[in-house]
Amino acid sequence: MEHIKPTIAISIGDLNGIGVEIALISHEKISKYCTPLYCINKTMLNQAAKILGIKIPKDFKTYDVKGDFEIKPGKVSRKSGKYSYDSFNEAINLANKNKVDAIATLPINKEAWNKAKIKYKGHTEVLRDFFGKNAIMMLGCKKLFVSLYTEHIPLKKVAKSIEEETLTQFLLDFYKSVNSERIGVLALNPHASDNGVLGNEEVEIFKAIKNANKKLEKDIFKGPLVPDTAFSKASRKNFKYFVAMYHDQGLAPLKALYFDESINVSLNLPIVRTSVDHGTAFDIAYEKNRKLNCKSYINAIKEAIELQDRK
Repeated sequence: MEHIKPTIAISIGDLNGIGVEIALISHEKISKYCTPLYCINKTMLNQAAKILGIKIPKDFKTYDVKGDFEIKPGKVSRKSGKYSYDSFNEAINLANKNKVDAIATLPINKEAWNKAKIKYKGHTEVLRDFFGKNAIMMLGCKKLFVSLYTEHIPLKKVAKSIEEETLTQFLLDFYKSVNSERIGVLALNPHASDNGVLGNEEVEIFKAIKNANKKLEKDIFKGPLVPDTAFSKASRKNFKYFVAMYHDQGLAPLKALYFDESINVSLNLPIVRTSVDHGTAFDIAYEKNRKLNCKSYINAIKEAIELQDRK
């Protein structure tokens, strides 16, 4: 019996960046795994392909996203920001109406969204608002995944955000999404506060870990782990999944280890959404005579298919 390939809506990202080039040059490869549906209109696709000097594949299927503007490679633009947001929303609607099996997103530019008066700072916030659920941002690859308890907030606000009840629910939602039997939870302070000498946030983290394990009737969550050794080689032998208290705490070590291959996954939602784990790379957008690394995009597509199959 022939296996039916899943259909994946591709949010095209900021057209002044590298996303559309990644989509074009990776099309043949990802088409082996799925049927991609690109959220971009023909006018914008033709314009991008012409600038890049890339021929559009004959089976490059598009879903019309309204709006035309002049692509300005490497520039932060209100129009490109608005278009990337509209492309993402079309992909969400397609998935929500079960017209596609999953969505994968190419990179947006937060400054461009801000210029377009979009109130969200990123994809995850849009998904959280659209579905009214606490979408969890997880990044990584097959060797290591990191979820973020707090995401795009100023560092000075992180400590106040660590609260027993909220963190407990986060841990329970995360476990339900990944179903791992061993998850490391990072402390906030150096040395995990040395029993309160360097801060008291670890008390809240410890209580949340205890609550979650009690609720699950399993010893799933370990910690609070000392942050500066949590990602050591020895520690990574014990944990594949980590919960970080803030953005750079988890992503700095992840990207140092697996920058080229890591992806972004949105958990705890009724739809499957994955993404590349890199930005728009405005500094190299539409440059000739250089080769883009598409490994993150390919991995994001493969993970979307795997997650969809598990549903």
